[in-house]
Amino acid sequence: MIRYLRPLIACLTIGLVALPARAFETAATAAWVYDLTTQTVLMDKNADQQLPPASMSKLMTINMLFEALRDGRVTMDTAFAVSSRAAAMGGSTMFLQETDRPTVRDLLYGMIVNSGNDACVVVAEGLAGTEEAFAAQMTERARALGMMNSVFVNSSGWPDPGQRMSMRDLGILAERLIKDFPEYYPIFAETEFNYKDRAPDNRFNRNPLLKLGIGADGLKTGHTIEAGYGLVGSAKQGDRRVIFAITGLPSEQARAEEAERIVGWAFRQFSEKTVAKTGVPVAEAEVYLGDADAVGLVPAEDVRLLVPALVQDNVTAEVIYKGPLIAPVVAGNLVAELIVYVPGLPDRRIPLVAAADVGKAGFLRRVTAAAWALYDRYVGEAAAI
Repeated sequence: MIRYLRPLIACLTIGLVALPARAFETAATAAWVYDLTTQTVLMDKNADQQLPPASMSKLMTINMLFEALRDGRVTMDTAFAVSSRAAAMGGSTMFLQETDRPTVRDLLYGMIVNSGNDACVVVAEGLAGTEEAFAAQMTERARALGMMNSVFVNSSGWPDPGQRMSMRDLGILAERLIKDFPEYYPIFAETEFNYKDRAPDNRFNRNPLLKLGIGADGLKTGHTIEAGYGLVGSAKQGDRRVIFAITGLPSEQARAEEAERIVGWAFRQFSEKTVAKTGVPVAEAEVYLGDADAVGLVPAEDVRLLVPALVQDNVTAEVIYKGPLIAPVVAGNLVAELIVYVPGLPDRRIPLVAAADVGKAGFLRRVTAAAWALYDRYVGEAAAI
């Protein structure tokens, strides 16, 4: 049959019972909410817009210091000098003085808990010589990490028209800090730090979610007049972890309330479901000139995804492959793709592999197939006449 000789697209539609989410209207000017466990974007509002990040950009400085620790360039006990420039920093500080020699541990707590602008400058100068050189390194490193809407001119997030980040970039950065530096990430959950008893009024972590018992364990707040109030946060409940970045809220209270609403919505309006299991065929693909006419298509691992809750609807999926497959087919080879469509969420694409070997057909089977192909061609040409 002539159709076997042309590259065809085979599709299979399957129905799953799903529960779409109630739309979430955030008061933030920009927001990005991400389920890390299933790698699902739950909300995207102006997420790629370059905006002033305020102190949330300290996360990039912290990442640079985490990388220096990982590479062995510093240790937690390495002491840094404090320049007059660092000591003179205004805004939120850990109250460093030029005679101090804070350790990397002190500086991490100072940046994360106290949101210390002085600590950021000390780290920048200690790692790169100058803050300007460090900011250039931050921008270059951000590009390498896929943060395409981030530009840095300082290490602290001090107001500057050249300092910009997007909410998606902040989310990408948060994911990296959580996944790549598990030995240091718990510092983000610390609620209090008072370097040399100098900061009684600035010793508390500003993250409003840490004491609510909702699984929150990071990451960083930010505020300037231009940026408004923002927060990069993360919370873990059961096996699921959610990351979010929001900005542009009008007050500290509004930020706290919006962040708590987002966490509640992300965990209560979505549930994780297994839609395909390892080794269990979800479809079959035709095989040409094989010792079998078809082969099962299976996922290489269990496929779990989020489905929204509350209102009944349909989740659909299709299996796509270029076919028929040409024998021989080797079990485990990638041959197709499962695309799952969930209302209100990005499509999920899952690779499918051949469930079994399919060898080449014997002589008689090949002759028969060739005869049918010639017959189909002859009939087609006759019909065209």
